[in-house]
Amino acid sequence: MTDVVVIGAGMAGLVCAQQLTQAGYSVRVIEKSRGLGGRVATRRLYDTCADHGACYLKSKGELLGRFIELLHQRHVLEVWTDTVYDFKSGSGFTIPNTSVPTPRYVAPEGMSAIAKFLAQGLEILLNQRVIAITPTPEKSWRLTLESGEELMAHSVVIAIPAPQALMLLEPLGDIVGSIFLNQLRSVEFSPCLSVIAGYPTTSQPLPDWKAVNFLDNPDLAWIGLDSSKRHNPQQAVFVVQSSAAFAQLHDQTQDLLPTGQSMLNRASESLLLPWLETPEWMQVHRWRYAFARRPLQEVCLPAHSASLPLVCCGDWCGGNLVEGAMLSGLAAAEEINNHLRHLSLPKVSFLEVF
Repeated sequence: MTDVVVIGAGMAGLVCAQQLTQAGYSVRVIEKSRGLGGRVATRRLYDTCADHGACYLKSKGELLGRFIELLHQRHVLEVWTDTVYDFKSGSGFTIPNTSVPTPRYVAPEGMSAIAKFLAQGLEILLNQRVIAITPTPEKSWRLTLESGEELMAHSVVIAIPAPQALMLLEPLGDIVGSIFLNQLRSVEFSPCLSVIAGYPTTSQPLPDWKAVNFLDNPDLAWIGLDSSKRHNPQQAVFVVQSSAAFAQLHDQTQDLLPTGQSMLNRASESLLLPWLETPEWMQVHRWRYAFARRPLQEVCLPAHSASLPLVCCGDWCGGNLVEGAMLSGLAAAEEINNHLRHLSLPKVSFLEVF
């Protein structure tokens, strides 16, 4: 019997698992994907890698600042740039008005290196999907995996997007209560499409910028020269992210390659880079739950009416940034600890183990 099962190996789930592990609980993390980090994601392809989720980290708040400093000291993160340009039709490139330049930190080995660092020492089951959670007469939770395997736990933390958590928890009905389920239903997400495109070394000239926000483009939100994050890149690699409205328009599109091509065409036209239309290779990834458009105000969501400890957390609790996810994971750990053995749980003990 495990003390805590954490469903989801994104930032919130990993922080929660690490915090509880350091306090002395037995913890298992279950992740449906083959990799860690959730939207702090890196794709390996064509002898390189590209960050098709979170593009960089920017120090906001004490917790994330400490975490970035630690990762920088351990050579996981480096400063990438302190300038992300804004682009507006008719006026071109501008630099946002900020009193102090803000460094953006990236991982040369890919942003998923952040999650791998955070996952050190944790027991994690990858490529495993939980399809049912049920209480047992022995006052524990039974988790049924898609493979047919069953796990037993004293408590459960669900660190996945709210709509996915709702699908998993709706069958519990009165056990978790209508108020809890309605809170999950109230969370709304915006989608995003990410295009990864690689170009021959003859593609010239490369832009002077490393990243650009599109302020008024109906289709595009962001573009970054992803290969500039890497040591000794062999080719130019760009990542282009769509607007939420454009991604929603293509929510049911099966073949996303033509959609990705249209995004490259728009970026090429706007930025006056003709060769951007003709990559050597391209991949497109759909993020159905990219940004919490309507997050909860609470930092985590416990099922108070359940007789057994169960709590949801994620970047959709209290905000939609990486620090929000981390704070939510800490709050979920505190909630579980209050239900179990009330062990000593320093505020950020998970940072002190590395």
